[in-house]
Amino acid sequence: MPHRVRVWDLPTRLFHWALVACVVLLVITGYVGGDAMQWHARFGYAVLTLLLFRLVWGFIGGRWSRFRSFLYAPSSVLAYVGGRAHPDHLVGHNPLGAGSVFAMLLVLLAQVGTGLFADDEIAFTGPLNRFVQGSTGLAATWYHKSVGQWLIVGLVVLHVAAIVYYLKKKRENLVRPMVVGDKDLAAPAEPSRDDTASRVVALVVLAVCAGVVAWIASLGAGGGSSGGFN
Repeated sequence: MPHRVRVWDLPTRLFHWALVACVVLLVITGYVGGDAMQWHARFGYAVLTLLLFRLVWGFIGGRWSRFRSFLYAPSSVLAYVGGRAHPDHLVGHNPLGAGSVFAMLLVLLAQVGTGLFADDEIAFTGPLNRFVQGSTGLAATWYHKSVGQWLIVGLVVLHVAAIVYYLKKKRENLVRPMVVGDKDLAAPAEPSRDDTASRVVALVVLAVCAGVVAWIASLGAGGGSSGGFN
């Protein structure tokens, strides 16, 4: 009889789907350009807020949302690939999924970070651009437009491909637990905390992160665009 376990707490699930929506909207607004760049900037700030929240939540969130629950040693990765999975690998992020999560967080942080300093000398100026030399701003713009966005596209494609692979080959639905929060397991496992108190804490953390991002945005002399694609 399967054991139903709360794996993904509500704040983690909302973070995940909000990030998906923001990245899609960043792609759209970035390639439309023009007046849409104002929305591109707003979605970029939203992504930065979400990333800051996830970094904090990775230390104080639910059991399986904490980084320590999916920070695997190379030996664990090799064991999983070799078919010798540890029971914990089957609950939260497995070793391969964990690598994808960390890669996505790092690449997105680099993307929004370069967006804050970028200046394409046309319609895109990050709020922190005025604090760096022109060459630095142009370099940030080059990475933002020519490297970072394609790294994100590549990671997204790999992520979707992995979901399809697990569904078709291993009969494991990775999407459903990220929607409902629960996962049916063959053996009991410690659940993630997901009560009213923890959700209130998440709201406070999100509000603080939003305040930090609003302060960063206010540093821009002209309120230019930042974050995301383009």
